[in-house]
Amino acid sequence: MKRSFTISSLVCVLAATFAMGAQAQTKATAAEATAMVKKGVAFAKANGKEKAYAEISNKAGQFIDRDLYLTVYGLDGTVRAHGANEKMIGKNLIDLKDIDGTPFVKERMELAKTKGTFWQDYKFTNPTTKKIEPKSMYCEKVDDYVLCGGIYK
Repeated sequence: MKRSFTISSLVCVLAATFAMGAQAQTKATAAEATAMVKKGVAFAKANGKEKAYAEISNKAGQFIDRDLYLTVYGLDGTVRAHGANEKMIGKNLIDLKDIDGTPFVKERMELAKTKGTFWQDYKFTNPTTKKIEPKSMYCEKVDDYVLCGGIYK
């Protein structure tokens, strides 16, 4: 039996292909996260920490792109800037754990002190999907703070 595509079949295939491509474009890549963190570090060095914290926390600012945003922690685990949730600013999250029980902020501060620049994996709520998803965070320690940006997998 010979099969042929109908126009409606072709439309369905094209729509599914477009939807998958559009979904892939909504998630930031590791290269984009690394570049965003480096841009944030350069901004902080050029403009000072306080201006950087304000710009990083600005939801309409230059440090938010799709599901990619920056966060800044003091080495004690206190949030100094947060691109997705300004309510976190000023809170010490050193004991915060992800859904698997990983104390990811404490781990992040230890990595910052020992490595300076690193990737870290944990689970966190994606601000665009509102679902808990695996996340990889790229971080750089600068003076007395850690500037990070991550991707959802």
